[in-house]
Amino acid sequence: MHDIHQNKDRHADVRFRKPDAEDGAAIWELIAACKPLDENSMYCNLIQCDHFRDTCILAEIDGTPVGWISGYVMPRDPESFFVWQVAVSEKARGLGLAKRMLEQLLSRENCDDVSRIQTTITKDNDASWALFRSFADAQDGELDHEAHFEKEAHFQGEQDTEHMVTIRLPESDELDAVA
Repeated sequence: MHDIHQNKDRHADVRFRKPDAEDGAAIWELIAACKPLDENSMYCNLIQCDHFRDTCILAEIDGTPVGWISGYVMPRDPESFFVWQVAVSEKARGLGLAKRMLEQLLSRENCDDVSRIQTTITKDNDASWALFRSFADAQDGELDHEAHFEKEAHFQGEQDTEHMVTIRLPESDELDAVA
C-alpha cells in the first residue's frame, strides 16, 4: 500500500486518455485485480477499447493502467450516459480517480447532450454507492434509484438485484460553473 502523502504527490502524475485496442488485455487484467468486479471476457474489453473508445477512459501512472471506466451514450436516449464498469487499482486509491475519470468523460464532445448518468449497483456495493453519491454532490446533481434488474426475474436467483441509479445533472452551463 502507498502512503497517503505519496498518493497526493501522484495526483498530478495521472494521465487520462481514450483506450486503444492494444489496451484490452491490460484493462482485463486491471479488472481481474479489482475484486469483486464482474470479469468480462478479454474480447469484451478489447471491443470496449475499440468500438466504445470515445466513451471509455483509461487512467495511467507511469504508463501502467490504474483506472478504467467503460460506458456509452444510451442508443435510445442520447441524454443518458450509462456507466458500465469502474475499476481503480489498489495502488491508485485515495486519488479521487473514479470521480476524476467521470468528470473527464462528461467533458468530452460526444457527451455534450448528456444530462443524466446512469449505472446499476447492488444494495451491498458500498464503494459504488459512495462514488456515485459523492459525484452527484460534487456536480450538484440529483441522485435517484430503483430496482431494475431483479434477482429472480432477471438473474434466476444467481445474482443480487441491481438498482438503476440515475444522476440528473444541472444544465450544461451550470455544470461548467461547478467544475
